[in-house]
Amino acid sequence: MSASAFPELGELVPHAGPMRLLARVLAHEPERTVCALDPAASDLFRAADGSVPAWLALEWMAQCAAAHGGLVARAEGRAPSPGMLVGAKRIAFERARFEPGESLQVEARFAGAAGGLAAFECALHADGERVARGTLSVFVSDALAPPAGDAA
Repeated sequence: MSASAFPELGELVPHAGPMRLLARVLAHEPERTVCALDPAASDLFRAADGSVPAWLALEWMAQCAAAHGGLVARAEGRAPSPGMLVGAKRIAFERARFEPGESLQVEARFAGAAGGLAAFECALHADGERVARGTLSVFVSDALAPPAGDAA
């Protein structure tokens, strides 16, 4: 499936405005999703020199996992369920920051679920080189959704 065949990220993740940090979905399979991002678009976190701190990769990974969940839900004819990042382990950053103009890709690979918890093995790549990785734990529940009629 071509990247243009995927829905807009606003249909997949609950983030809006400057908190939506991913650019688009590049690839999706039942067990993994890859998204593109531009560190220069992360206005809220940008330093004076245009760079963003490496720890922002955690949020990029979490948003990619959310996009994965949204795509899986859509394929099953359901609306995306809200989720909450509850843990991160084995986090490693190969750099202290990311520079403006870098072309980055983030991948979230579904690693399993138990009850309302789901695990994702995530990686961030710059020019094919892995520059960050980690395992995220996400709590997913319809109970987190706002009541019908409430604006998110």
